[in-house]
Amino acid sequence: MIIVEKSDPHHPQATALLQQSHALMQSLFPPEDNFYLEVSDLAAPGIHFFTARIGADICGTGALAIKDGYGEIKSMFVAETARGTGVADAILRQIEDTARDENLTVLKLETGTLLHAAHKLYLRHGYTACDVFGDYGSGNSSIYMQKRLDAQEQV
Repeated sequence: MIIVEKSDPHHPQATALLQQSHALMQSLFPPEDNFYLEVSDLAAPGIHFFTARIGADICGTGALAIKDGYGEIKSMFVAETARGTGVADAILRQIEDTARDENLTVLKLETGTLLHAAHKLYLRHGYTACDVFGDYGSGNSSIYMQKRLDAQEQV
């Protein structure tokens, strides 16, 4: 069973996953196109950080950053051994539910052009392409997506 819960990004297993994610991003994209948040940034006010675990093992992370008028999905990552098990879906549903609880009507995200599994995840959950937003530049390695939230979708 997958358990998604609000967590501390400084938990050793969460930090290890975040470091794996950062290393992957650094290996795929130039430094100017890496927009991940550092571990300490994920513990800041205005950020809801979540982990997914199976048993005692944390196998996924994700965060909701509260912005002015929207929420932003950050730090979505699933351990290689847990990919394809529904962990990413569970985290994304939790982020969406939390965004609704925060009375947000839209979620936005930036993801890398080479992260095809992420593209499929977001498309499956109703995200569509959008323009650059927030502090992002028009990086060559980025795709921007958004989803309008309906309060009645919450399960």
